[in-house]
Amino acid sequence: MRRKFKSYFINLTVPAVVFGSITGVLVGVVVTFFRWCAAHAMRLSEYLYGVIRGNFLWLIAAVAVFFGVSVAFSRIYKAMPIVGGGGIPTSIGILRGVLTFKWLKTLICTSVMSLTVLVSGVPLGSMGAAVQIGTALGKGSVSVAKKHTAWQRYCMTGGACASFTLATGAPISGILFAVEEAHQRISPMIVMVSSISVIMARLTTEMLSPTLELSIGLFPEMQLQRLTLSEVWIPLLVGLVMGVFAVFFLMYYRGIKHFFNHTLRRVPHSAKIFSVFMLTLIFGTLSFSFISTGRELIVSLIAQRPAWWMLIALLLVRSTVTISASTNRLTGGLFLPVLSVGVVVAAMLGEGLVTILGLSHVYYDTVLMLGIAACISGAMKMPLTAIIFSVEALSCYENILYVIIASGVSFVITEIFELKSVDENVLAARVEEMNNDKEQTVIDTFVTVREGSFAVDKQIRDIFWPANLFVLSVKHDETRKAEVDEHGGKTLRVGDILHVRYSTYDPVSARDELIAIVGIQEYDESAADLI
Repeated sequence: MRRKFKSYFINLTVPAVVFGSITGVLVGVVVTFFRWCAAHAMRLSEYLYGVIRGNFLWLIAAVAVFFGVSVAFSRIYKAMPIVGGGGIPTSIGILRGVLTFKWLKTLICTSVMSLTVLVSGVPLGSMGAAVQIGTALGKGSVSVAKKHTAWQRYCMTGGACASFTLATGAPISGILFAVEEAHQRISPMIVMVSSISVIMARLTTEMLSPTLELSIGLFPEMQLQRLTLSEVWIPLLVGLVMGVFAVFFLMYYRGIKHFFNHTLRRVPHSAKIFSVFMLTLIFGTLSFSFISTGRELIVSLIAQRPAWWMLIALLLVRSTVTISASTNRLTGGLFLPVLSVGVVVAAMLGEGLVTILGLSHVYYDTVLMLGIAACISGAMKMPLTAIIFSVEALSCYENILYVIIASGVSFVITEIFELKSVDENVLAARVEEMNNDKEQTVIDTFVTVREGSFAVDKQIRDIFWPANLFVLSVKHDETRKAEVDEHGGKTLRVGDILHVRYSTYDPVSARDELIAIVGIQEYDESAADLI
């Protein structure tokens, strides 16, 4: 027992605390500064569009600038495809081990290109870029310690969770992001590293935010009406409407994706990017509400109720431009832009309930809150995160039961249609694009757990194995005393022989990743005959 406790403390607790803390502090400093830059970029964007509306020459200059930026972006995306597209789905692919990247180049390019997109007014958010920056910082925090390479994906997960927390002001939702969206499984090691990184990042940003005059919360206080059981029809209706919206939105996403990737497949990528900038410029000169991240739109919808025709226009324009930008891999996030479109639908529903059914106007903010939760649950397929996010970011403590109802109904509707979330759609396209010219290799072999390796005294479920790797069997060293794992777990020990099978597009990287886990050794990469 004493040896086991010592091994657990040295091999798991200490590295988790040290690397998690370093990652959290780094994310706290860098992402807080990035958020400060992003806030100034959005203010600059609004000012520039105001100038463009008043002077035709500035409009011509904007077209010329966007043309140059489109050409530059297309070349950068060709050289570094990892920095293009939604930051959250890209980070998820990295955390799952299906995408690889150079952390420092990704950190710099993602920051610069995301800020450029924010200044341009394209309706993409800064949250996705922040999560990708946090992922890069997580890898960077371990890269100097070569013998701890196996901790990289845990620290990258912690960095992503910490960035999500700083961008939303919701720490528990940030931790849930790791288990529900990034890895889709619960593991004590994932929770431990993510929690430590989130705590340290939150403490760091709370010290820096007053100096930079940054708000920690994402949305202002909402005037929520407490619902009763007799009003349970409200969350049921909100969940139904938002679920149907999520279905149409995801289908619309597939339609626009097919249009750009197949109908316009012969059109140069720079021309497609330029078309997105032109759509942004046209609608931005009409109203700034049509473009930008969507946060200010959500705030304005909470404060006031615009006309019907404006809500319909916002729904159509923002959906089209946001999906077009994502499909053409512009750097930025989808969380807030998709959420803003969902809030527009919720605002239309709330206005309809007030004006048509005679529901009291005090319920308007409550409908918006339920709409936000149902949108996260339906369009993004994160029901648990939606529920906790509603409590942390929207202060819906008294309506938690009704949030669960709205989120559950919306999620079930999208499940019935077997639709993937926005992030999963983007990730699938990214993996296909980056591995298009590569051949997949299937390797079936045996490896041995070496003394002092990362795998010692850890359960199979807690280890981030190379992507698509399955541990088919474990043969314990017969010279060592046999132990029965608690609750039937499979704790690995020195000398254990693992029969593994994995498929990969990059055998060298997969081999290096596996060796970092089980220890340095030679193994036969064509060992199918040993089965």
